[in-house]
Amino acid sequence: MEAFVVSALKYRPTSFEDVVGQQGITQTLKNSLEKNQLAQALLFCGPRGVGKTSCARILAKEINKSVLEGTVHDDFAFNIFELDAASNNSVEDIRKINEQVRIPPQVGSHKIYIIDEAHMLSNSAFNAFLKTLEEPPKHIIFILATTEKNKIIPTVLSRCQVYDFKRIAVNDIQEYLVKIAQDRNLQFEESALYLIAQKAEGAMRDALSIFDRMVSFTKGKLTTKDVADNLNLLDHQAYLELGKFIFKNDIHGILKAYDELLQRGIEPLQFIKGLGDFFRHLILAKDPSTLALMELGVDIKKSFQQETKILSTEYLLDSIALINSFEVNYKNVNNKRVHTELSLMQLASLHFNGEKKKVT
Repeated sequence: MEAFVVSALKYRPTSFEDVVGQQGITQTLKNSLEKNQLAQALLFCGPRGVGKTSCARILAKEINKSVLEGTVHDDFAFNIFELDAASNNSVEDIRKINEQVRIPPQVGSHKIYIIDEAHMLSNSAFNAFLKTLEEPPKHIIFILATTEKNKIIPTVLSRCQVYDFKRIAVNDIQEYLVKIAQDRNLQFEESALYLIAQKAEGAMRDALSIFDRMVSFTKGKLTTKDVADNLNLLDHQAYLELGKFIFKNDIHGILKAYDELLQRGIEPLQFIKGLGDFFRHLILAKDPSTLALMELGVDIKKSFQQETKILSTEYLLDSIALINSFEVNYKNVNNKRVHTELSLMQLASLHFNGEKKKVT
């Protein structure tokens, strides 16, 4: 049986063009390389799974690309050293690096040290590293990567050129998953891939991990219903159906619908957040100029446009404000179910018979 390679490894970026959602950073790095203005100490920081280590590896390879004796050499892996600071965080580990950096590379122009999870270094290790980091030999480049920039001591930050990686947009993750699904000849619904991208919360690695799991679960047929059920998520169609009870002021109908969701294992707080996104989409759909802000497929956008025609902007604004207060107060109540049901009843009673209801 052929060994299975997870998508996070199989589709790991090998060039700056492959990196998703970090165009500002990749372009800056490319420009720095072209103009030979790359700093000798760089710090890549940001959330997990957004491309920090991948960019560090790509940059490390690009630095040493050159032409030697008429032959193009583009593999200088022996000039790249990776250190996991989570397990190599002592003063002794840093002292070894301080000694090694004195030796110039045998081939190529630079030796590159990638220090992952740099925030895990002890204060003593950081202090032992300061002098080398401030005045490294001309043939050395350090790339530090961390998810917790706040734990990096100021004296280290001041010696590094800092690159802040951002969470990847849901649309960008969805588009990338579409390419992978097409590459693997899978059957899929775009809204199913949107749910996976949404669940990943801006981390491409998480999205690819969830994608692999959903492919196994659905046997290569990624439908919105199957993905939503497996991830305990509500798709946009589910919220549109719930919206019909709310807009009709049907309190009993919305309570029954919410009970069915609880039986499915939907988390109340997750449900309230999704409800906020639902009403946000409704207000965006009211005007063509804001329609582009909706990170949704064309068919779903049309459904929202149709639904929002009967709703006033004032009602939608009041609803969003009300849902926001539900979410803020959620952690302070003991009976989460009663709080959520009360919230839904208030939402279904808002602007009842055209009269705005005051909710305290």
